[in-house]
Amino acid sequence: MGAAHTPTAEPTMTFASGRDVVNDPPEVRILHFNDVYHLDSSSAEPAGGASRFMTVVKEYHSPSSGQPLPDLVPLFSGDVFNPSLESSITKGSHMVPILNSIGTLASCVGNHDLDFGVRQFRHLSSKCNFPWLLANVLDPALGEGVPLGNAKKTHMITTSNGIKIGLIGLGEREWLDTINSLPPGIIYRSVSEVAKELVPELKEQGADVIIALTHQREPNDNKLAKNLGGGMIDIILGGHDHFYAHSYINGTHVLRSGADFKQLSYIELRRSQDLEGVKKWDVDIIRRDIVRAIKKDPETEHLVEGLTSKLKKSLEKPIGWTAEPLDARFTTVRTRESNIGNWVCDIMRGHYGTDCALMAAGTIRGDQIYAPGPIRVKDVTDCFPFEDPVVVIKAAGKNIWEALENGVSSYPALEGRFPQVSNIKFTFDPSLPAGSRVLSVEIGGQPLEKEKIYVMATRGYMARGKDGYNSLLIQSEGGDCEEVVSEENGILISAMLRQYFMALTVMHKWARWGPSLARHWDKVVQEIASSCPILPASPTDTYHPGDRRKQSDTSMQGWDSFTPAKLRERRSSVSPLVGHAEDDSSDESSDEDALRTDARNCDKELRVMRKFFRKWCRLVGVDDGKDCVEGLKDGEVEVSWTRPIRPKLEGRIVMVSSHA
Repeated sequence: MGAAHTPTAEPTMTFASGRDVVNDPPEVRILHFNDVYHLDSSSAEPAGGASRFMTVVKEYHSPSSGQPLPDLVPLFSGDVFNPSLESSITKGSHMVPILNSIGTLASCVGNHDLDFGVRQFRHLSSKCNFPWLLANVLDPALGEGVPLGNAKKTHMITTSNGIKIGLIGLGEREWLDTINSLPPGIIYRSVSEVAKELVPELKEQGADVIIALTHQREPNDNKLAKNLGGGMIDIILGGHDHFYAHSYINGTHVLRSGADFKQLSYIELRRSQDLEGVKKWDVDIIRRDIVRAIKKDPETEHLVEGLTSKLKKSLEKPIGWTAEPLDARFTTVRTRESNIGNWVCDIMRGHYGTDCALMAAGTIRGDQIYAPGPIRVKDVTDCFPFEDPVVVIKAAGKNIWEALENGVSSYPALEGRFPQVSNIKFTFDPSLPAGSRVLSVEIGGQPLEKEKIYVMATRGYMARGKDGYNSLLIQSEGGDCEEVVSEENGILISAMLRQYFMALTVMHKWARWGPSLARHWDKVVQEIASSCPILPASPTDTYHPGDRRKQSDTSMQGWDSFTPAKLRERRSSVSPLVGHAEDDSSDESSDEDALRTDARNCDKELRVMRKFFRKWCRLVGVDDGKDCVEGLKDGEVEVSWTRPIRPKLEGRIVMVSSHA
């Protein structure tokens, strides 16, 4: 990664060819970026953000040098449609206008671009004003030699001054193994082997410059340069890693340009003075950091505001239904087994097919009981706001035991490290010294074997040793555990839950919900049904989400307005997020907006009531919520558009006391 770099608004030279860049105009001008997820700025420098990023992009599109220059060629190296809280709602559609406004001319397919299935990727890529490339991953179902998702193998760009740039898209094998929604029978071919076949074809078509757009780790890009440098590939523009790095290997520049709209690379090419008759190029590379000192581009800021305003409307929409109260209170999830903890950990384990799952309870941020009734997108994103994806690691039994010891080490303090688990049952005694409290552990119904290697799903946060989970630290961070699915390859809990609810939908077909995604999530649903029963949808049409039901007065009228039935009616009055809703750009009707405002105001009043109710319970010694919210009886579950969930407690976490 090179020496430490201090972010600055000024251009920084990454590689200088030695040519006179002031008086010798470039023949090719390229802008490169990769792995962008969040539209908004972050708190630390470089702050990034799409609006500031666009300011710098426009600077290179329309330079003020005064001399005639060829048009800019913006190239992208993949990963844009996921993961982010926004994409858990839009399935990536909100990023298409951003890519188009940058003027992107070609992109490599990244692993996260396939998180919502191949059909959704094909839909999103069809909306882009540029081709997506992936030459070495083939889908036989589409025809012989056809790339996954109908991507292109190569692409030729002719610049405004007539230079031909031959592009080839390449991806590594490793991230294919982490995607659960791929069609069957996918064929992976060696990156170097495919490049050796296609580069000569590009040169026969008259390519003056050969660029590989890749989505793979830096060592794999370096290997490609060693195998095909020295005249075959001029530049490798990589993605997948989230850092900025450049190297020059075997006559080939290998470059990755940061992540998340926080950096970009500007590249100038000038024909070499070499007299050997071989077309060579002198390359100058400039790094740009997107810091707060850079002003936001007004047009892009307006675009972002428009996109996020649609997202805010979507947040109110129901995506699922629970017939059981979901207990997400800190006093529950941080001290004992919770049904919402069981449910989420089961989904994590089912999604990746692991032996077990372990999640620090601090992941669950709702701090309330979600009453029976509709679950909205907002409930999911509020309760699971963190943006570190679920990862998969291989951990020895002793490491898992130590992780559980860490989880209960601070009990009864309401620490976020307390564990919620799946396919794990353990007993602990809080009266014993911290570090020696766990008495027994079972995984899959069998006693834990301390030397056995188990496959575990957990948060990336924990695999980095946070909250005291040093025993789950992955090897690249100095720990013992082997990383199977990295943070770059994992998906967010919020997106995982959204897809789980999509799999439960019965009356509407989700837009572009492909066969591979359906096969995967149907299997997950069936596996989880043992610990999280799924009720059949009501055969009646008693419940009509979004029917604009007549409400003579949407204002609160005394305590009767806060009965469970009335609250469910208010929260379910907004139409559910089903079918094409996430891509719907039409204006909402005024009565739908009124219902949404009513539901939002109801939430505010409930938050105030909950605060004072909790204070009252604490003063009088009552367990708030213990018997205040009851589950729905079978006859009360009348929802026709989805199957309701009913998570339960199973005795996964047992507390005993030797001093009792």
